[in-house]
Amino acid sequence: MENVVEAIDRRTAGGHSGVTPTMVSGWELGRHTTSHAHRKTLCAIYGKSVDELFAHQDQPLADSDDAPRLLARYADLYPAMLTVVGEARECLIVTGSRSRNGSYLEAIEAALVANPTLVLYRVLHGPPHYRVLKQHLVRLLELRDPQDRSLGVKTLHLAVEEDPWAPERFFIASERAAVVPIPSLTSHEAFDSAVLLGPGPASRLLDHGRQAYAAARRIETVDDVRALEVLRERE
Repeated sequence: MENVVEAIDRRTAGGHSGVTPTMVSGWELGRHTTSHAHRKTLCAIYGKSVDELFAHQDQPLADSDDAPRLLARYADLYPAMLTVVGEARECLIVTGSRSRNGSYLEAIEAALVANPTLVLYRVLHGPPHYRVLKQHLVRLLELRDPQDRSLGVKTLHLAVEEDPWAPERFFIASERAAVVPIPSLTSHEAFDSAVLLGPGPASRLLDHGRQAYAAARRIETVDDVRALEVLRERE
């Protein structure tokens, strides 16, 4: 595994890819999905095609019985998001910078209090749009120390993606389910439509969120969060 990591690092700008032997093992066993960039690198290393190297990762998703469910009303979307939060037992990943629903943010905080072993990833795509989200990040840091390893693992991960060309991705996922908002089916202004995914696809979004965190800038102190610009100061 170490040789593979070294080979990936040599082909990465700056000489450090962030890949670990544990990650490589997870890819080989099909427990985790290899990102597009690392797939290209591994194809170059082994001289094989994507289908040859990664079919064992992709086929289980194609065979999944977790049929997506369309949510086309806010009355369905919001409870589904709360259910993902409330039912998370191992890992919860929340991405995006536009959250402003106070009760939803409080539910995430309550989940951390109720389940000390729950691992949370909170990845912003650009600065927070609303002050309430910035305040939420501070409260998360008051609840958990990202440097704490008393349970054997890091349980709070906060980061911001600062690449202006990177598309904003908004979803919430646990090991049990995921909600992925889509453009509203009723109005160009509404937030009321999404796709609800089952455990199989949701597990892939957990990998997506971990990869997004690995590529983003850490904001894991109160000072880091307070330094963030709020894009809509008056709202």
